[in-house]
Amino acid sequence: MLRGVALFGVFLVNFTVFASAPIMSTEQQLLSLPTAAFDLALFDVLHWLFFDKANTLFAFLFGLGFALQLQRLEGRGVDFEALYKRRLSVLLAIGLFHFFFVWTWDILHLYALAGFLLLPLRRLSDRALLVTGVLLAAFGRTTVKTLAEFGTPGSWSGLPGGYSDADVMLRQQISASGDYFALVGNFFEWVFIDYIASGFILGWLGYALGRFLIGAWVGRKEWIVRSAEFLPGWRRLLRWALPAGLGLEGLATLLAKSPFLAEFEHRDFFADALHLLAVPVLAAGYVAAIVVVFQGSRGRRLLAPFAAVGRMALTNYLTQSLVLGFVLFGIGPGLALAGKIGTTAIVGIVVGFFALQVIVSRWWLGKFAYGPAEWVWRALTYGERPPFRGNQ
Repeated sequence: MLRGVALFGVFLVNFTVFASAPIMSTEQQLLSLPTAAFDLALFDVLHWLFFDKANTLFAFLFGLGFALQLQRLEGRGVDFEALYKRRLSVLLAIGLFHFFFVWTWDILHLYALAGFLLLPLRRLSDRALLVTGVLLAAFGRTTVKTLAEFGTPGSWSGLPGGYSDADVMLRQQISASGDYFALVGNFFEWVFIDYIASGFILGWLGYALGRFLIGAWVGRKEWIVRSAEFLPGWRRLLRWALPAGLGLEGLATLLAKSPFLAEFEHRDFFADALHLLAVPVLAAGYVAAIVVVFQGSRGRRLLAPFAAVGRMALTNYLTQSLVLGFVLFGIGPGLALAGKIGTTAIVGIVVGFFALQVIVSRWWLGKFAYGPAEWVWRALTYGERPPFRGNQ
């Protein structure tokens, strides 16, 4: 259920940011939309509530799942390291295909690489696990921010992949032409220069691994698996983390975005520092809120729809990329709406499609044991075909 909630946030943030300036739209295009004023306000609200928190929760849950699988499989005498390396290798292959041929902001390859780094750290003490996780998470985010300040090198193949209006318009033109391989080539150059050659990938690896380690630490404590026993502690965490996180991130957003605040020296630095502090606090507040609400029968019914989506997280994540591409690109039957729709329309699309994923996931899992992508992942990991239908 937590994974389903996180997946909704990831979908919302990815779609909103990718469709905005200066990725697939120019600022002038978005300002000319009839919904521009509301779009700008809504984008800031999403920044306040979801940006960096959704992927923090998603990565945290990866580390949590790692710890739970480690405990379960080693308790059965299974060679956990060999099995998990196969599992990560399959995930890396899926992620790299998705990264280069479907959507350039894929997270699966990064999670697989960070997962390999997590394996040798699994024997750290509880304190070392937590401290290393916090330091890596902070270092990774700071590294990404520092590299962004220096910019990235220019084009080397004649196909710009940067952030100028000319780059954005070129992406739109290639997309509208329906030339799939030209669009893939443009994005390949972009990610090679802006993500790999720039060193961004190292910062994001630290960012992901740090959150994995924090999740693994929580997994060791069994605070979520036995959440009913630890409910008083979750309630205390909720009371301070949620308001503190909302307040800190609200102040950071105002410093970074508000046109009504006067410019002053180091304004951006203070905004970034507050954001860096607010993200884990607010993410912890969200987890606490979900855990506490889930303990009541009414809350459990309210959150239950997210569980089926979370059980098919890989399938649903990959499907979301196809929907994003269908809306923004002109490949095949694609709508090529990049630059023509704002945040308001995108939020409507995300909410509507996620609701459809809830319905389809519940229907699918009523008939089958695994989602399609999960079945492939499991079959390649174990080297055998697992039962597909739920009654087998």
